[in-house]
Amino acid sequence: MKNVLRKFFVVTVMLFGLAACAGTSNQKSAGEVIDDAAITTKVKSALIQDKDVSAMRIQVETYKGVVQLSGFANTREEADKAVDVTRRVAGVKSVKNDIRIK
Repeated sequence: MKNVLRKFFVVTVMLFGLAACAGTSNQKSAGEVIDDAAITTKVKSALIQDKDVSAMRIQVETYKGVVQLSGFANTREEADKAVDVTRRVAGVKSVKNDIRIK
């Protein structure tokens, strides 16, 4: 009987531990934090590599795969190109464009 109780206790502790790692609608799990950081890095890198976008003036933030672009662009075309480049990055679910035109 002791062995059964011990196993039950171990399984219960493990389930609570797993539940603590899961994200909620308002909070990200540890995996989501890592995924979002990787997406942000990939987007920033893609923007830097594109000669038509001034990546230094565009900020990138990611929350659960949704990328928010903010900052400034010289033209509407540059802002649109930044959004297009971002959409092509693996893992990006959607893009919020808050880039302002100078």
